[in-house]
Amino acid sequence: MTEIQNVQLGQLDRGKVRGLLFDIDGTLSDTDDHMVARLEKIFHPFSWLTKNHNVRPFARRLVMGMESPGNFLYNLADRLGLDNFFSKLLSLTSRKNYLRKIENSRFLLIPGVQEMLTRLKPEYKLAVVSARDADSTLAFLEFFNLSDYFDVIVTGQTCRRTKPFADPVLFAAESLGLAPETCIMIGDTVVDVKAGKAAGAQTVGVLCGFGTLREIKRTAPDLILSMTPDLTQVLLSE
Repeated sequence: MTEIQNVQLGQLDRGKVRGLLFDIDGTLSDTDDHMVARLEKIFHPFSWLTKNHNVRPFARRLVMGMESPGNFLYNLADRLGLDNFFSKLLSLTSRKNYLRKIENSRFLLIPGVQEMLTRLKPEYKLAVVSARDADSTLAFLEFFNLSDYFDVIVTGQTCRRTKPFADPVLFAAESLGLAPETCIMIGDTVVDVKAGKAAGAQTVGVLCGFGTLREIKRTAPDLILSMTPDLTQVLLSE
């Protein structure tokens, strides 16, 4: 990923923040690179067909191509006013998609995430708000010994409707004993930002996952960060 400067879009009010709500894929878990690594292994026998016998650029373009249709469809639904229909469709398919991505595979953690959580935990209440099913969410957290950092874990099975509806964000805030406006929803896609804004929370988009700068910027989060761990400096700097 090309390094970019963090982008301030709204007015992130650090003073009223009491809770941090984190997505998993592309936010805490480096799902993109994990999928690229798997595709590299699959296409390695054909490396002689690629430039410099390196299949990684091809694997990454393929992963981006697989992710882009989902972003495109959601953005199109947004423009056509079909958010509710598309959101229901996402609710039905998201758990199956996440299971396919991690089934029989090793998780990857975005560098600096554990250090970030260690520093933020004493200052804020933390929650996971993921569209993954409960089993794979807990498996990821347990794999990296992250469970103890989070006071609340919301999955795609917790509420009747998942992101981009506000329901999981509202549930997380209420479970933390906080008002939604005192929380930040942190995620890597327009779905995360939409859910946070719908709930009345502040929102931070991160560019270490599936969403592009152009896509996330269009949803106008309060802040866009190059990497999730950059949040530590934003919240704890004097």
